[in-house]
Amino acid sequence: MDGEPAGIAYRIEDLAHHSGATVRTIRAYQDRGLLPRPERQGRANVYSDTHLARLRRIAGLLDRGYTLASIKELLEAWDAGRGLGGVLGLVAEVDGPWTDEEATRISRAELAERFGGGPDDAAVADAVELGVLERVPGQDDLYVVPSPQELAVAVELHGAGVPLSAISSHLRELRGQVEHIASRFLEFTTEHVFARYLGEHPPTDADAAEAASLVRRLRPLAQQTVDAELARAMRLFATRHLRQHLGAEQSPEHPWESFDVTIPAATLRAVEGLVGTDQAAAFIAAAAEREVQKRTLDQLAVNHRETAELDETT
Repeated sequence: MDGEPAGIAYRIEDLAHHSGATVRTIRAYQDRGLLPRPERQGRANVYSDTHLARLRRIAGLLDRGYTLASIKELLEAWDAGRGLGGVLGLVAEVDGPWTDEEATRISRAELAERFGGGPDDAAVADAVELGVLERVPGQDDLYVVPSPQELAVAVELHGAGVPLSAISSHLRELRGQVEHIASRFLEFTTEHVFARYLGEHPPTDADAAEAASLVRRLRPLAQQTVDAELARAMRLFATRHLRQHLGAEQSPEHPWESFDVTIPAATLRAVEGLVGTDQAAAFIAAAAEREVQKRTLDQLAVNHRETAELDETT
């Protein structure tokens, strides 16, 4: 199995060599019930291709983020004849790409050309740290670009006069906020949609296949919601910003665009204590935006649940 001759017998040291696990790990797996005990031949303990395949399967599941306790249940299901096809299909769906973008490669010379003579070593190191660029092993002047769109945005901003250091700082701030949105989306979809598949025991193949189908259907919803809310927010804040700079009067058609809100004094003092007086307004605006996003995503989950219930009754 997996490239080894059929019926081969291994000593524990040989099994460790072929599987990539240590002797100590193999014995620990045996103690946990993850790996069958070896057979006794004379005075020696010997292992088979079955043990090697089991070790490789355990390693694959660990790479996918499963705990040893979860792996034990999955392997017991496998041994009972239930199979892992549905579960691994679900894992593959979640692990699959969440964007249509395809990674490209770019040389250091091409980077210099696109950034008008830059970026310097510090800027490249910053981009690598952020994951905008990935080094190619053994090729110091070649990089992988996971998101060509993200790199293109940096090129345009730099061309418009934004320093590379400011672009990196902005990306770090933006990434934290986007990760919060992604985390929130996963929390409420787990609570409202996937909770029934996440019991104490591994899902059946049918349940796993249904969950994988739901992942495919829900995959674009987070991005669609963020796109719509970002467009709304950009229109709101860009209009407000322009009016502030031009000294324009409040629009009678959209009075909310310059709406004054009274903040309790104690709340305002607490915010100023956290972020400083000069950042208090921006902090309050961001907090309001986060609440809007949360309620929008919650309403999306409610709408999805109501649609599913309607489908079940028709």
